[in-house]
Amino acid sequence: MTDTANETLDDVAAVQQLRDAAARILSQVGQAIVGQRQAVEELLIAMLAGGHSLLVGVPGLAKTLMVHTLAETLQLSFRRVQFTPDLMPADITGTEVIQEDRSTGTRDFRFLPGPIFANVVLADEINRTPPKTQAALMEAMQEHSVTSGGVRHRLPEPFFVLATQNPIEQEGTYPLPEAQLDRFMFQVLIDYPTEDEEFEIVRQTTNVGKPTVQQVLTHEELVAMQSVVRRIPVADPVVRYALALVRGTRAGASAENDGIREYVAWGAGPRASQYLILGAKARAVLHGRLFVSPDDVRAVAAPVLRHRILLNFHAEAEGIRTDDIVRRLIAKTSEYPEVAAPLAGIFRPKS
Repeated sequence: MTDTANETLDDVAAVQQLRDAAARILSQVGQAIVGQRQAVEELLIAMLAGGHSLLVGVPGLAKTLMVHTLAETLQLSFRRVQFTPDLMPADITGTEVIQEDRSTGTRDFRFLPGPIFANVVLADEINRTPPKTQAALMEAMQEHSVTSGGVRHRLPEPFFVLATQNPIEQEGTYPLPEAQLDRFMFQVLIDYPTEDEEFEIVRQTTNVGKPTVQQVLTHEELVAMQSVVRRIPVADPVVRYALALVRGTRAGASAENDGIREYVAWGAGPRASQYLILGAKARAVLHGRLFVSPDDVRAVAAPVLRHRILLNFHAEAEGIRTDDIVRRLIAKTSEYPEVAAPLAGIFRPKS
């Protein structure tokens, strides 16, 4: 049997394992978090693709608990940093301190790692700290390393930044510039729970005891799964479909998008196309498939694009949101019906 065939069989086994593990992860997180299944799945997709996520929701919707619980199920170290106006870059990345050797009496500098040296870093209310501190975090997100005193310190792998933002209280904040927002793969919306979900939340949180969460995957297994996601093939027409969605956000890109370009000041850049494909790959694997379909692209379109589309004053005056633009794009963009699934027969999900 050829090496390629062996690799394909290994990927089939890995996809089966991950599909089963994903169901257990969602079940474990569901013991601590009532509802929010779509948000948890989007976070898991971003992690499988190796991307960072921005969580947007009003206070009290268990964003911190959601991230911490997900990290526990994946055996990932977790640190939470509360962003405030007086937070300095060294408070996150670490600092150099003078240390004396008692045996020789010599002094030298020693690097003390900051809270960013963890697998999952929760940047709570990231828009409440000045741009200088935000920029230090963005450098770590991009390079997966921190430089101090001319020495480069690698961050642990896998490394994820999950930042939160309050959408309703903007006084005294420093909104992230579009170039920094673009570093986040997903923007995940955390919405209010339904009445039944809120009833269950109140019932659970006012009783004695706390739910326990079991580990489902190790961080080594997660890194291996990220490699599997990268190897998933994507048909050229699916890539063209993702490009069409992204390019359709750019003002003046197409005369067919008159209902879109009149509301958009700036559209998404090439990084959006990359994340659409990576997110679609991760979603396909999560659902037990070794091929990517246009449905996978559509499913991740909103979290990938909603923070990359800058609306103009016409949209604001008419109450148009970026999610509305994404829905219009999906409705107007051809599905490329000729897309084939050449690997559909290799692995079929269990009934």
